[in-house]
Amino acid sequence: MGKPSRRWWQAAVLAALGMLVATSVSAQRFDVARLDGDPLPLQVLSGELRNDFASVEGQSVHETSRRPRWWRLTAREAISPADAPHLILRFPYLNHVEVWRPGEVMPLRRGLVGDDADPGFSTRALVVPLPQGLATGESIYLRVHALTPTPMYVDVEPLAQVHREDLSHVALRTFVLGTLAVLAILAIGFWIGIGERAYAYLFLTLAAQAFYLASVGGEVRMVPWLADLIGADPRVGRMFGLLGVLASNSFVALYLNLPERHPRLMRALHGCNAALLLLLLATVGSAANVLGVLASAVFLASAVATFVASIAGALQRQREAYFMVLSWTPMLVLAVLRMGELLGGWRNPEWMEYAFPIGLAMGGLALTIGLTDHMHQLRRDRDHASHMATYDVLTGALTRSAITERLDALVDAAQRGRRPLSVVFFDIDRFKRINDEFGHRVGDQTLRIVALRTRNRLRTYDLFGRYGGDEVLVVLPDTQLREALCVAENLRAAVNCRPLSIDNRLFNATLSLGVAELHHGETVEKLLERADAALYASKETGRDRVTGYTASRLRTTAAAPVANTANAQNASTIF
Repeated sequence: MGKPSRRWWQAAVLAALGMLVATSVSAQRFDVARLDGDPLPLQVLSGELRNDFASVEGQSVHETSRRPRWWRLTAREAISPADAPHLILRFPYLNHVEVWRPGEVMPLRRGLVGDDADPGFSTRALVVPLPQGLATGESIYLRVHALTPTPMYVDVEPLAQVHREDLSHVALRTFVLGTLAVLAILAIGFWIGIGERAYAYLFLTLAAQAFYLASVGGEVRMVPWLADLIGADPRVGRMFGLLGVLASNSFVALYLNLPERHPRLMRALHGCNAALLLLLLATVGSAANVLGVLASAVFLASAVATFVASIAGALQRQREAYFMVLSWTPMLVLAVLRMGELLGGWRNPEWMEYAFPIGLAMGGLALTIGLTDHMHQLRRDRDHASHMATYDVLTGALTRSAITERLDALVDAAQRGRRPLSVVFFDIDRFKRINDEFGHRVGDQTLRIVALRTRNRLRTYDLFGRYGGDEVLVVLPDTQLREALCVAENLRAAVNCRPLSIDNRLFNATLSLGVAELHHGETVEKLLERADAALYASKETGRDRVTGYTASRLRTTAAAPVANTANAQNASTIF
């Protein structure tokens, strides 16, 4: 079993490496060269500075300086005009480019936002038509105004392919931004609905990520005034990114309960948040590229701290941590790859430009599912605690507080509707002796059996609650005193009809019961007081009997019991 499985893993790894190599290595159509400085266009186009251009490896324009810089793309082979070729600069983000085609004096200006944007194409790339094609050795000159220090991949595509790629790009970006927007709306809805603070942090995280992606990816050009603001100032998108990381760190701390579970990691996140706040303030005053690199470094540190906290929580079997591991593992890998590219360590393949936003969307989805699961777990815990507070663990009866609360509501309804209501108080005769002779375990079993036998004689809407010790309160809605006496007699008979058998011991158990009917205008306290008095009357007259409290003796504080049935041994009496 192990060898085939190992071969499958090896094949998967080799396939992934093959895809990586195949994606990152494409036919190089141009020799790319860069010129330091910003001379006059006439000097460059005339060929006067031909020898001053320095060759650059690869097939991308990677400009890290904020000052305009000249680039030259020299065709390695002829490009035929037959298929309507177009020069493609992929993933330009906020960069603006002036393009001089062969033989032209005036440039074409291209950018994703602002006056240079071409709405005929998607935000995937800056697109420049080459209606005459290119001959071998012909050059295209670019003057690059870089606001984003990321590489723009250079290629030539026929017009039909440009449109196909644009459709795919629009579909993918719509999915990513739509997912983030929907999740953000759900998060704020849950926050408003249930008041859970974690949803507020999740909403801020998702909303900031969506605005960041739309800002740097060019989708903000659908809102002209916002496009003018962002196209002219890269600080806006960077600030959204910083706010997203801040909100994410706050969410993680709350979601994983880091202050209590992992205080050291909490301190690390506090340090990251302090650095993010400083970067946020610095970004307000400066758009320097170094701030973007520092922001990426702090994001990477936050991702590492979050990932370590998630692994630690998972090792402790913390349910929430599993969702964090699922969310942050790909994000950590993508952050490391992007940081390495910004620092000049390597060039990432083009699909990385799609992998990062997809990772954000999928991470947000995983966090939303995890937080929803967390809320469900809290609700289950709350329901369990509510059940424990409502029902007695030993007997399954309502607790004293639960049955008292429900009795209050039933008494109010009975008084308003002028409907009858009766209560029965009973306890087990000589229960202390059972505990003393046989032990508390037998006493607990006795309570459980008595509760089972008596509860089975009641209607589904009658209430059965343990009032204290071995004392039980039964509430009988829509029941007059005479009917309640019959119910009480059934309860008494259910217990003394046959002996109890517990731990190979056989012994008899009996009940003493007191019954009272609610009078008009009477309080709950007074009703229970009369039922309790009837119970004690049953005790005083010999136990194993039912006593009722009549209306005619309601105001009498002491009265002698009077026989109510013909049963000589187990008489029901009325006060």
